Amino acid sequence: MAAYISKIVQPVCLLAKKPVSGIFSTRFCWNHQCRSFSTTRGCSTPKTETASESTENSLFGHLLLIIPVAAFGLGTWQVQRRKWKLGLIKELEAKINAEPVPLPLEQSEIEELEYCKVTVQGEFDHSKELYILPRSLNNPVQSGRAGGGGFAPTGETGVQVVTPFHLVDKGIWILVNRGWVPRSKRNPSSRVQGQIEGVINLTGIVRLNEKRAPFTPNNDEVNNRWHYRDLEAMAHVAGTEPIMIDAVLESTVKDGPIGGQTRVSLRNEHMQYIITWYSLALFTSIMWYYGIFKKRRNILHKP
Repeated sequence: MAAYISKIVQPVCLLAKKPVSGIFSTRFCWNHQCRSFSTTRGCSTPKTETASESTENSLFGHLLLIIPVAAFGLGTWQVQRRKWKLGLIKELEAKINAEPVPLPLEQSEIEELEYCKVTVQGEFDHSKELYILPRSLNNPVQSGRAGGGGFAPTGETGVQVVTPFHLVDKGIWILVNRGWVPRSKRNPSSRVQGQIEGVINLTGIVRLNEKRAPFTPNNDEVNNRWHYRDLEAMAHVAGTEPIMIDAVLESTVKDGPIGGQTRVSLRNEHMQYIITWYSLALFTSIMWYYGIFKKRRNILHKP
């Protein structure tokens, strides 16, 4: 009798779109699996299959939850990074705007004065100029007010002139980045009037070694082509101490290099990253809630 009922009920379970109305229910088995049949509920799947699917969905849901949690953590990290960057920018601005101090000789003290203004007294040796290139002009509008001798055509790249400077009160030689000139004025003979002679008082900004950036060519000491600041190598070639200052804008003279070429620009794009990560955390949380959590809850509470 059970075999007869199984042959009848099995195709009905597979093909029926609506449950058959009635008042009786029975339980039968085929293929070693117990099934229950009700005229009001139709065919039901085994409870062991439902539990397995629920376990897999639960594991998958927990794995997806990692995405909004990680995005929220990265957004919070960017908040802290932004605070640090704003503090660093304020610190650099305070250093540059501070009153100049005499240049110390101790290397440890010089390293602490990076981006700070210092005063020196001495004279240039224009016969040992070094050239950092290619460089664009920094703040062309301000340099035009400093009487740079018309050296600021728009969009033209040039070189920065680094000249040995003898400190008469300390008896040592240092390097001074006098400023920017166009390529056509690289040769000192083309700017004779701008070659300052004699002892002068000079204000500059302390600069330290510069790391070679990716894809930046190596310095060519033989041909006097410097692409980044290597104070040890430059000092060796020029016969000075590995100390460099950037002459301030006010040091510019007619037909001379345009001073004030210190670039202090720190990228602060952390707010964009904050918005991106928090938005991703919000959207993925909503997707997880409606796609995983709410759907699973509805299945568990389904009658």
